[in-house]
Amino acid sequence: MKRPGMSQPDPAAFIRANLPISPVPSIPEICLHTAGPASGLWRLAGSREADPPPYWAYPWAGGAVLARHLLDQPETVAGRRVLDLGAGSGLVAIAAAKAGARTVTAVDIDANAIVAIGLNAAINGVDIVARAADIIEGPPPETDLLAVGDLFYDPALALRVMAFLRRCQTSGIEVLIGDPERAYLPQDELRRIATHAVADFGGGCGGGAVPAGVFSLFGNG
Repeated sequence: MKRPGMSQPDPAAFIRANLPISPVPSIPEICLHTAGPASGLWRLAGSREADPPPYWAYPWAGGAVLARHLLDQPETVAGRRVLDLGAGSGLVAIAAAKAGARTVTAVDIDANAIVAIGLNAAINGVDIVARAADIIEGPPPETDLLAVGDLFYDPALALRVMAFLRRCQTSGIEVLIGDPERAYLPQDELRRIATHAVADFGGGCGGGAVPAGVFSLFGNG
């Protein structure tokens, strides 16, 4: 947590200076600014209890498996509008852009994530529209495909996300979920499309490889 009296650093300058650029494990086609033990993320994090944790600073397994899938199966997104929900570092959005998506939008509630997405998109030579917003209580977005990486780690969030995904599916949006089968993933409502071993910085794995799945909603694709 940021100490009282300390000024908030400029997010872009902080990320450039403290989060080195490195290839994503198991996805060498994409490089990201990624936090390490000496990054001092607490200096960038907000001091309020409501400020979101800096999940964006690490590639999580759900995003990694989606990114790997989109790069391996570019026809999934080619020529389509893609929205990356809970985009974090922008890994999935960048993969969609590299795979030939017509437009890519990345949405996250953390303003620092939006800054990181802009920097990471530039590193990888792709164009992404990134915005800070919580859209899951609203109407389905204007998109063809909704990509959801690793949003089932909390029970209350999982319920909100699934309600939103069902509304999106009903409106004709294809939904793809990437997840290493965390506790609140509603597997009885999902159909597995693919499985890959990818690195995971969530769930106490410390970056070790875990099997993660790509899923669609039943009745969706």
